Amino acid sequence: MSQPPVIELSGVSASFRGRLVHCDLDLRVEEGQIVGLLGGSGSGKTTLLREILGLLQPDTGVVRLFGVDLNDPDVLLQRDVRRRLGMLFQHGALFSALSVFDNIAFPLRELRCLDEDWIRRLVHLKLAMVGLEEAHGKLMPAELSGGMVKRVALARALALEPELLLLDEPTAGLDPDRSQNFVELVGDLQRELGLTVVMVTHDLNTLAGLATHVAVLADQQIVAFGTKDEIMTVDHPFVTGFFGADRRKLL
Repeated sequence: MSQPPVIELSGVSASFRGRLVHCDLDLRVEEGQIVGLLGGSGSGKTTLLREILGLLQPDTGVVRLFGVDLNDPDVLLQRDVRRRLGMLFQHGALFSALSVFDNIAFPLRELRCLDEDWIRRLVHLKLAMVGLEEAHGKLMPAELSGGMVKRVALARALALEPELLLLDEPTAGLDPDRSQNFVELVGDLQRELGLTVVMVTHDLNTLAGLATHVAVLADQQIVAFGTKDEIMTVDHPFVTGFFGADRRKLL
């Protein structure tokens, strides 16, 4: 029996303050895919991420993660599904009053089933996974560079060993060298851990360096989904305007 898709949105419609954001939207993401989500400002990319996270319930339609309807009333089932995903927010969203160590430990402590010795080991493991040292755990978020904030946020997103990783503008605000290093880090982790990844990005280099597939959000729907080669053949104003003369960078 085949596995259900990691993410499946069917006939999703959503409105915000009386404005229709999504209309009969469909999206299917299979295990192991790295999907770059593109769309113009106000196209509903953030709303889509919130729907996938279960933070926002669409007006109509169904959102499934790992085959589970996010409207299923089984609380334990919903909790287990949400533990299978991690989220890296655009600006890191670290708790400013907590140290790096405590930021990464936060989701582990929420489990209420690990002692502090195990939490310490796991935090140090996650720090190592993102190229940071144990000593960095003592720092506060205000003491971190932009690149380090991204790495700490990634370590926290990976704390519960998720199967699905959501990234919101993962390289925004980074200089080209740090951006490239972060792309390589995420790519290495995806291969090592077998992650399925969905990322919102406007950066062509990030898209070219990571994505196996591209989803284009426009006209309140996913108007195109496919490999990078396939997206290059799509005749849509947003696709043409976004890539323009730089289409070759994606290949």
